[in-house]
Formats: sequence, structure tokens, C-alpha cells
Amino acid sequence: MNILFIADPLAGFKTYKDTTYAIMREMAGRGWSLSHTLAGELSVHQGQVVTAARSLQFIGARHDHDQHWFECSAAKTMPLNQFDAVIMRTDPPFNMQYLYATQLLTLAAQQGARVYNSGQAMRDFNEKLAILNFPQFTVPMIVTTRAAQVRDFLAGQGDIIVKPLDGMGGMGIFRLTENDPNIGSILEMLMQMDKRTIMAQRYIPEIVAGDKRILIIAGQVVPYALARIPQGKETRGNLAAGGKGVAQPLSQRDLEIAHTLAPVLWQRGIMLAGLDVIGDYLTEINVTSPTGFQEISRQTDCNVTALFVDAVETAIHTAVAV
Repeated sequence: MNILFIADPLAGFKTYKDTTYAIMREMAGRGWSLSHTLAGELSVHQGQVVTAARSLQFIGARHDHDQHWFECSAAKTMPLNQFDAVIMRTDPPFNMQYLYATQLLTLAAQQGARVYNSGQAMRDFNEKLAILNFPQFTVPMIVTTRAAQVRDFLAGQGDIIVKPLDGMGGMGIFRLTENDPNIGSILEMLMQMDKRTIMAQRYIPEIVAGDKRILIIAGQVVPYALARIPQGKETRGNLAAGGKGVAQPLSQRDLEIAHTLAPVLWQRGIMLAGLDVIGDYLTEINVTSPTGFQEISRQTDCNVTALFVDAVETAIHTAVAV
């Protein structure tokens, strides 16, 4: 197998927890050939989507902070459809440059490239807004550019979470109560004086037990969630915000949500999704670069990385057979 990863610079990987690193390690262990490129290096030459691909020799990290776990060859311009699969793992923010990359990936797919997750899916499923398609699993919320509407929503709910639509890792997320003295400043900063759309959701007290990441791979539900538990007085459970990751079996409600979404996501071209569930409520659907593989695999008997690589291999063979 010859696999291209579109991901952030490799030297910045935290190898002890990075999901993309884990996927590369599993593929290298199976003898697959790996290449790396950046989303900004995608281009179109004579109508064909190409990129500056660097063949990747996987060495492996000797310790948690080893940045010399790989060697790359000189960049070579390659059409995306020459790879057996293209794995899109670039982190948000989902800005205009990211949007352009997804559009080029859609064109590449039309030219025969097998892209996971698909460019179309990443455009259609904004990680915050996608939950609006499944209102039976969500708390009351609004999406707006108007601070006055957020204030009205806060008055009705009493305790809310506000967040931008394009971030990751808990960036830009605030908890607001009616007595918060910084409401005006927070909304001005977050909404840029009514020029930026945000989401506001009713606060879910069960966050103290963790923000659960539920992984769905090729329409199949991973049987364990990673509960990311806020530490100290922190509201956010995101690992990037200092949360503690604890793997746990899925609850009945988790299973209900996951099994409802799984076939829909797979049908829409999403091989890997990370559902965020707090208590009994769906709060986000992550499709750009879901994480949690290493934490779940270390704490349980479930090798999530192997499940994902198996799914990639099956998808490749199925496409070839067709």
C-alpha cells in the first residue's frame, strides 16, 4: 500500500498521544509505504490535483518528546490519484485555506483518488453545526452573529457555553452565567462586534464526569469512549486544555447516539468521526482530525489504530474490486 498523509508538520507531533502518528506507526509496521504533504502544498497542474509529496521513512520515537522519529526524502510532485489512499489529517481551524484544500480534494476524488475523510464531507459537516442534523440528541442551542440574541438565550437558560465554529481543542470556549461580569467583553471578543457567527448551548453539568469522545470507523462504533475530564476549576475537558483522558465502555445512551449516526456518517464519506457527548447529549461531530486512539488503546483491549488501518485497507480493496 502507498499512502499519502496530508497533515501538519511532522516535527510538531506529540508522538506519545498523536493519533496520526499512531496510524503511521501501524501502517509502517504492516510494510506500507508512507508519504507526507501539507494542505497548503496541494495544487492543480494541467487540470490534475497534485502535491509536493515526501516519501516518509518511519523510524519511531525513542521517548515522548523525540522529534526525530522520521526521515523524509526530497519533495516530488505527485498526482493524488497515484496513491492507494489519501488520509486527510490537517488540524483546524477550518478557515478559507482549509476550505480550498477540501475543494481540491473533491476534485482529486473525481480524478480517482481515494480520500479519507472526503473533501465534500469535511465541508458539509462543520464540527459544531453538524449536530443540528440530530436535534433529538442535543440540548437547547442557538447559532447567531448577534450578541443580543446570546444575551436573551442566556437569560432563558441561566448557564450556557459559547464557542466559535472553526476552532479545536477547546479554544475560544467560554461558560457564561447571568452574573458573569465579563459577558460583554467575552461576546465582543468572540463575536467581533456582531461580525462572527458562534454557537451557544445550554451548559451540561455532567461535564464534571467527562466530555466523552466516541469514535466511529467506517460506520462501526468503537466500544470504548475517552472521557476527557476537566481538572481543577476548568470548564473544558479537552486534553489540549488539560483534561484527563479516561477510557470507559459506552453507556446505553452513548450507543444509541453512535449507532444512529454511524451509518449516516459512513454514507456521507466519513471514514473516521469523533462524537463528543456530555452526559446524554451530543455536542460536536469531529471529522477533520479526530483523536483519542492512543489513550483508548493503552487503557483497554481495543486496538483502535488497527481497526482504522483495517478499514482503510478494506476500502482500498473494495474500490479496486469495483
